[in-house]
Amino acid sequence: MLTKRERWVLALLVVSAFINYIDRATLSVGAVAIQAELGVSNYQLGVLQSAFFWTYAAFQLFAIAGLLVDRFHVGWIYAAGFFIWSGATAGTGISRSFAALFAMRLLLGLGESVAYPAYSRILASFPEQRRGFANAAIDAGTRSGPALGVLLGGLLMAQYGWRAFFLALGLGSMLWLIAWVLWMPRDWSAAAAKKDTGDAPGVGDILRQRSAWFTFLGLFCGNYFWYFLLTWLPAYLQKERHFAARKMAVWGALAFLSAAVSTVICGWLADRWIARGATPTRARKTFTGGGLALATIIVPVAVIRSDTGAMALLLAACAFIGMWSSNMWAITQTIAGPRAAGKWCAIQNGVGNLAGVSAPWITGWVVERTGQFYLAFVTAAVVALAGAAIFIFGVGPVQRVDWRAGGMPWLQNFSSSDL
Repeated sequence: MLTKRERWVLALLVVSAFINYIDRATLSVGAVAIQAELGVSNYQLGVLQSAFFWTYAAFQLFAIAGLLVDRFHVGWIYAAGFFIWSGATAGTGISRSFAALFAMRLLLGLGESVAYPAYSRILASFPEQRRGFANAAIDAGTRSGPALGVLLGGLLMAQYGWRAFFLALGLGSMLWLIAWVLWMPRDWSAAAAKKDTGDAPGVGDILRQRSAWFTFLGLFCGNYFWYFLLTWLPAYLQKERHFAARKMAVWGALAFLSAAVSTVICGWLADRWIARGATPTRARKTFTGGGLALATIIVPVAVIRSDTGAMALLLAACAFIGMWSSNMWAITQTIAGPRAAGKWCAIQNGVGNLAGVSAPWITGWVVERTGQFYLAFVTAAVVALAGAAIFIFGVGPVQRVDWRAGGMPWLQNFSSSDL
């Protein structure tokens, strides 16, 4: 069982993840209005959507965010990042040009870059049989954030305009910092040290692990699918399905909410399976690989004429991506352990979020060239299927690396005994 303080910390992390994804997703909700007011083309919109990920991925890819949360107090580092990204959201509301919007998106990515390394640094100290649910709870925040962001954003922007919404969201979010300062894990580093003594592995040690590279690539594939939806789904519903703003807001919210509900259920189910004797390898890989493979049912969404049928498949695809995401981070946290979780997850998230650069950019290019979304849907499905194979066959056994022994050989063969 989690302690009372651990439950408070987890609850605050869930709320912050919720805010995190509202902040990064709302640009897509206001895309049509922003294009009309500032004269932004589809290609420029794709660049704006991807700009967030330039700094977000870079600060993790080069382990800057991971080093910060591993070396300094994780609570204060996370608070600083939260303040920066909330300020960038508010700044978006007063931007008057493409260049200003671009700068705010870069700043937003910089602030949010510490989020997942901080989550993993904290959750790596949670018990294995509680880790799936803890990750799922945070992941539910990241999925329900866009759901509420699309719903409220679509409704409120239609009434008050996109500028007022961004300002209110950015400034209002900073109230979370008061609760975090009161309840953040003040002694987390000391607690982790008692559980896992020894020198912390370096970046080079992590990069010598076979599983590290495959978790990096697997996250990229899953993220490509998710960021395709996150950045272009509202525009697809309005441009190709011809949904009114209110109808787009409802269906977009339901799609993201479907992922949020799924991730909680699947994280809990994986934990229960492990508690009943399944290996973490079998349980976590079944959900990650199966979820990505099943998410490929999204392709017919682009060709089915019936709005009802297309939306049913869309909700199912989002539920399957939630099945993947609730267990994906638990794999990394188990393999890395508390001493390496921050750096490992930072690099993994950096590589994985290069998909945030490529997915909106490529989608914008495809839509600009073809005038439709079909090939963009196909691309997302193919990448997701590749991710399923990577998690099932590429990642090794889901068990703690013995860093003192140098970890697993990079070319260790995968066999059924891993399960």
